[in-house]
Amino acid sequence: MALDNYPSIPGKVNGTGARLANNATNFAANNALFLKVFSGEILTAFDESNVAKDLIMTRTISSGKSAQFPVTGKAEAKYHIPGEDLLNTTSASGRDYLSQIAHNEKVINIDDMLVASTLIPRIDEVKNHYDLRSIYGKELGKALAKRLDIQILKTMFAAGLTTTANYTGGPTGTQLLSADTMTAGGLVEALFECARSLDEKEVPSDGRYAILTPLQYYKLLTADSTAINKDTSSGSADAAKGSIVEVAGIKLYKSPHLEGVQVGALNGDDGNVANSPFANTAVNNDDAGYNGDLTGLAPTQSGADVGNVGFVAGHASAVGCVKLLDLATESEYLIERQSTLFVAKYAMGLGVLRPESSVVVNTTSSAAS
Repeated sequence: MALDNYPSIPGKVNGTGARLANNATNFAANNALFLKVFSGEILTAFDESNVAKDLIMTRTISSGKSAQFPVTGKAEAKYHIPGEDLLNTTSASGRDYLSQIAHNEKVINIDDMLVASTLIPRIDEVKNHYDLRSIYGKELGKALAKRLDIQILKTMFAAGLTTTANYTGGPTGTQLLSADTMTAGGLVEALFECARSLDEKEVPSDGRYAILTPLQYYKLLTADSTAINKDTSSGSADAAKGSIVEVAGIKLYKSPHLEGVQVGALNGDDGNVANSPFANTAVNNDDAGYNGDLTGLAPTQSGADVGNVGFVAGHASAVGCVKLLDLATESEYLIERQSTLFVAKYAMGLGVLRPESSVVVNTTSSAAS
C-alpha cells in the first residue's frame, strides 16, 4: 500500500487511539524522546549548513498564501519662500513643495511545502550499534538547508540582474562585468567596486554582505594585500582560524552552495513553485521559478561571453522571505511496515524586494588555481 494513501494510524506518536505496543506508556514516552532528539539533530544541521537565510528580510505569517512588502521612493527637499502655502501647488514661485513619493508593493507567495523524508526499518535500528536516527536526522536537515540556501542565492542573483525598477525612475540591479574573481587582488578590487555601486545607489552600509566560494574566500585570506593585511592587524581576520570578516565594509561569507547557482544550474523541481524571481531579468527562463539560466550571462568589456558568475554581494533589503511553516519534524511508526517514517518540512517563499541592493559580479577567469 502506498504511503501517500495511508490513513491516520491509531497509536502514532502524535495521534490518539489504541497503542501499538503492549507497554503503551513506555512506547509513547520513548518515541516522544526519539522525536525530540531527532528534531534537534535536524535543526542543528539545518542551521549549520545554511549561510544565506540570515542575510535576507523574513516575515512570518500564520495563515494565507502570500504577503506584501511595501516599496517606496524618495522625498524631495526644497527651500521655502516666506509667505507661500506649502499645500498650494500653483504658488507664485511655481514651486511644488509637496513630495510625490512613489510607492509600490512586492508580493511574495508561499511555495509548496518542501519535504525531506526517510523510512528507517526497525530491524536496521536493532542491528546497528550506532544511532541511526541521529545520522539520518542530520542528513535531512542538511538536505533542506542546501535547497533553501541555493534558492536564496538564486534570488540574490536575480535581484542584481533585475532590469525593471520597483517604481518609475527607480534604481535597478547592478552587474559588474569582467572582474577577476579568481585572484586575491581581483577579488579585493571587485569588492570595492561592489561597495562603490551600493554607495551610489544609497544602500545602507550596515548589513552589507558578499558570498564567495570557499576557493575565493581562502584566496583572500592568504593574500598579501594591503586591504587584507589591515583586517589581519586589526584583529578582524584570523589566518589561524581561517576567517576573514570584511573588505570595503562588506562582511564576507563562504558557501559551497554558490556553485549550485552558476552556469546552467537548472533544477527542474525549482520550477514547480509559486514565485519567479528571474521574471524581470534578461535571463528569464520562461518564469521557471527559481531557475535562471546564467550561461553566457553578459559580455565582457572585450565582447567575449562570460561563462561564470563570480559571486554576489548586497544588502539584506535585496531579498524577502515569507514563512508560513517554519522547519518542523514529525515521525510515525508504521506497524505494517515495521518501520518509522521521519519527515522534515517547511513552507515559505522567496522574492526580489529591492534590486538596487544586490550586485552580481561576473568573472573573466575560470582558473582554479
